[in-house]
Amino acid sequence: MIIVKTIEQTREVVRGWKAEGKTVGLCPTMGYLHEGHLSLMTASKKDNDKTVATVFVNPMQFGPTEDLAKYPRDLERDCRMMEAEGVDMVFAPEAEEMYADDFCTFVDMTGVSEGLCGRSRPVMFRGVCTVLTKLINIVCPDRMYLGKKDAQQLAVVRRMVRDLDFDLEVVGCPTVREEDGLAKSSRNTYMNPEQRQASRVLSRSLRAAQDAIAGGQTDSGQLTRLITKKLKEEPMSDIDYVEIVDGLSMQPVEKVRDGDLVAIAVRIGTTRLIDNFIVGDPLIETQQS
Repeated sequence: MIIVKTIEQTREVVRGWKAEGKTVGLCPTMGYLHEGHLSLMTASKKDNDKTVATVFVNPMQFGPTEDLAKYPRDLERDCRMMEAEGVDMVFAPEAEEMYADDFCTFVDMTGVSEGLCGRSRPVMFRGVCTVLTKLINIVCPDRMYLGKKDAQQLAVVRRMVRDLDFDLEVVGCPTVREEDGLAKSSRNTYMNPEQRQASRVLSRSLRAAQDAIAGGQTDSGQLTRLITKKLKEEPMSDIDYVEIVDGLSMQPVEKVRDGDLVAIAVRIGTTRLIDNFIVGDPLIETQQS
């Protein structure tokens, strides 16, 4: 596995692959990897001749009061995991490599990025779109792999790729969960044991909504009230949002149908957790105790 730190090194390696007719998959991450990240790389390995993973904690998508400084980092650990997964190259730049001192060009959008997480984290998607545009231009992948746990991010990136005519396929990979149902996230490490136990309320609440939909409930208001009630049964939960939106436009819907997104964001202590499901997808498996 090759580990590179510069844009030019990355381009040089990829140019060699492309000259040989190889296809390239891109798995962008912010590091501190878990099984969810590795599932993206597994999917890329199946679809492409070569897989590039990036490890970059992107400062542009963190607000002034957010957790950039304490975001977990362990590049050596990450590289061991990626090498075991069969990744061909890791691009792990410093911020100075990605953003010059006088950097002043950004990629932004309206509509899809404005609700849900975009409402409470207004700078995030501009940072995501800008850094992914740079990574796409650096790596020139045939396919890029993102997790469905970050469903709004996936929708934003798909719209960006469509609107700006990037020549690649965006592949969404299923959410990977802990045995008790909690969605895998690097931020899960912030929680103490009591908070980690409390966090199980997210997947339980979503599963309750899935069961209601399976039973014939289609009213968004009724479903969001059900989820909210379930979340409030856990005293440590502080709800940011509970919303049901169109899976492509991220706009609210009154009646749910297959393809719609049921999404929540909840703080447990100081840790902000997100989770969701697509209506029509397999049920979330949870432990009730």
